[in-house]
Amino acid sequence: MYTGSCLCGEVSVEVLGSITSIIHCHCSLCRKNSGTAFATNGFVNTDDFTITKGQERLSEYSFKAGRTRYFCKCCGSPVYSSNADDKSRIRIRLGIFDSDITEQVLSHNFVTSKANWELLETSLPCYEKHEPGR
Repeated sequence: MYTGSCLCGEVSVEVLGSITSIIHCHCSLCRKNSGTAFATNGFVNTDDFTITKGQERLSEYSFKAGRTRYFCKCCGSPVYSSNADDKSRIRIRLGIFDSDITEQVLSHNFVTSKANWELLETSLPCYEKHEPGR
């Protein structure tokens, strides 16, 4: 089980299952949403994800039809995002977790879109788009 919370602590989450397909995403959308060089994202089954505190503190933003990002309206921390084409899982930013996770990052994705000031020094595979098989 994993627990997590936003920066101000108004929103708390719990994940009962595993986190899959963890990647560092360098696309411009992830960079803008996180305000950093890349975002570390993973997927969890929707049935394994619970907002344990602060559901009413979540705000949402749909940047594409059917794709919605949920964030704390008090501190702005990204909490998770959903995709109407895949209701079985949600995407979560790993930075929200307070507990250590056991799963590992698989790759760097969208590296051709990375920030020009980012020095990509890694032993992980790097892909121009999504990792193979996705």
